[in-house]
Amino acid sequence: MSEQLPSGGIELSPAEIDALDARWSSCWTPEEVAQRLAGVAAPWCVAAGWALDLFRGTQTREHGDIEIAVPAAEFPEVRSRFPGYAFDAVSSGRIWENATPDVLAATHQTWLREPATGDYLLDVFREPHAGKMWICRHDQTIRLPYSKIIHRTPEGIPYLAPELVLLFKAKHARPKDQEDFNATLPHMTSAQRTALAELLTRVHPGHRWLGNLSST
Repeated sequence: MSEQLPSGGIELSPAEIDALDARWSSCWTPEEVAQRLAGVAAPWCVAAGWALDLFRGTQTREHGDIEIAVPAAEFPEVRSRFPGYAFDAVSSGRIWENATPDVLAATHQTWLREPATGDYLLDVFREPHAGKMWICRHDQTIRLPYSKIIHRTPEGIPYLAPELVLLFKAKHARPKDQEDFNATLPHMTSAQRTALAELLTRVHPGHRWLGNLSST
């Protein structure tokens, strides 16, 4: 993934940004995504807020969308599961509808769109990786095997390890991210809390969550 965005795309107006909530209101659940991706060889997993709910074993709040992560090179296998849908690349307030390979190479976020309605149903993060090793977008020295960072619910739904979900949420630490941190921390093992503290120290030194982690 390059750092310079391609030309073109559609810059979303404030009104279009406000309308996104409605366009995402019919998004799939983790169970529906897992059914559609059953048998896919790529190591995909539910990410962000839904991943924390899967980790805790219950839905704790409403989710405005659903995100999954997949190695960038293996995105074509995931894409092949959705004939008839469009994939739009998204970055910096712009959308590239039916993203071409050059746009995909320059971005990491992809929204699956129902062409007939314009509704968005799934957000796919195309992650940097080296073979079977996941690479953190925020610090490429952080590299972990997919076999270690993907957990599964009793029903077999794959989700990203909570310490990595919270690492990404720490960047902005919006109210919902703080809520997720507060609700997840009591469920984390000592090893998971230690891992999160080490990751935060590397990526976001001095982050306010570190105080909570040192006291647990």
